[in-house]
Amino acid sequence: MDILLVDGYNIIGDWKELKQLKDSRLADARDRLLDRMAEYASYKGWRVIVIFDAHLVPGLESKNSRHRVEVIYTRQNETADERIEKLAAALRNRRDQIYVATSDNTEQRVIFAQGALRISAREFEIEMEEIEKRISKRVKEIQDSRAISKIQLSDEVAEIFEKWRRGGQ
Repeated sequence: MDILLVDGYNIIGDWKELKQLKDSRLADARDRLLDRMAEYASYKGWRVIVIFDAHLVPGLESKNSRHRVEVIYTRQNETADERIEKLAAALRNRRDQIYVATSDNTEQRVIFAQGALRISAREFEIEMEEIEKRISKRVKEIQDSRAISKIQLSDEVAEIFEKWRRGGQ
């Protein structure tokens, strides 16, 4: 299974919609990012891990999952870049490809040198928009296919059904 490591605050700071949310309420921006990552994980079938720097949410390291997304807040004084490098080394498997979604290039030079593939924040945003369009289209197709069809009956057949409904009178 391919693995996507997402530098959470890096992506929030780069995606227009999330950046605007962050300026008013950081928690809403994080929630929206995690919702979008859950859609991505479901659509792609990838393992998605979002890493947030603890300097914006001080405290001890914490991990949880939300939908199909693993969420990690780093230890205080540990950057998301450092955690991403450690995770990539720990998760390295010859069958899996590791991708890193970030707008940092030089910060992640170690992980890229180890074979991880970079998805720039802008490329990732474009891919997410395309995936969300496909998901919306598919949901609409499913809804349309479930719409109740109205059958046009001749007056004679409708009359027979009505008699049956009334108990054969």
